[in-house]
Amino acid sequence: MSSAAGLPRAADLGLLSCLACGLVCRALPATAAPHCPRCHAPLHRRKPASLSRSWALLIAAAVLYIPANLLPIMQTSTLLYSENDTILSGVLTLWRSGAWDLALIVFVASIVVPLLKIAALATLLLSAGAHSRWRRRERARLYRLIEFIGQWSMLDIFVVALLVALVNFNSVAQVRAGPGAIAFASVVVLTMLASMSFDPRLIWDEPQTGSRA
Repeated sequence: MSSAAGLPRAADLGLLSCLACGLVCRALPATAAPHCPRCHAPLHRRKPASLSRSWALLIAAAVLYIPANLLPIMQTSTLLYSENDTILSGVLTLWRSGAWDLALIVFVASIVVPLLKIAALATLLLSAGAHSRWRRRERARLYRLIEFIGQWSMLDIFVVALLVALVNFNSVAQVRAGPGAIAFASVVVLTMLASMSFDPRLIWDEPQTGSRA
């Protein structure tokens, strides 16, 4: 069956793409378990168990998103005081100190982007699982956007890592990564893995030809 745009898909032409080296191979009907002739990796029409793996990773990321924002991401200790900062409290501190531009960047990159990424991936998985024909081109662009913005999701972790490395005056001040940093890093990694596990070609599959993933 052709795609909605009227163009044949590689699967319609009997072609398989190697997920390891990218070589496009012609599927042989007589071969039960085809392999790539170049790197000998197994060939699949779609990523095996794509939807189930993506759902598992995404649900885990959504669960960890709550402690990532509630637990302290950075613990600062000096001779005079000790303070624990969550992501939101760090944003409020930057805002009150007049660094509203940095506060906005941290808020968007560390709170808004992960939440929107989880919602967008859930939309892609639900629509692909139902073989929906709704706005296929827009969903394909949404997947590419998710892949692009994923690299900016570790901003808070980079800031904490820099502070821990720079503040070496242990007798005067000490900065440590809090448990929220581990949860937040886990959210970022899990959403990246969920995005990598999702096969965007499922967007174009029809119900009668869609693979069970």
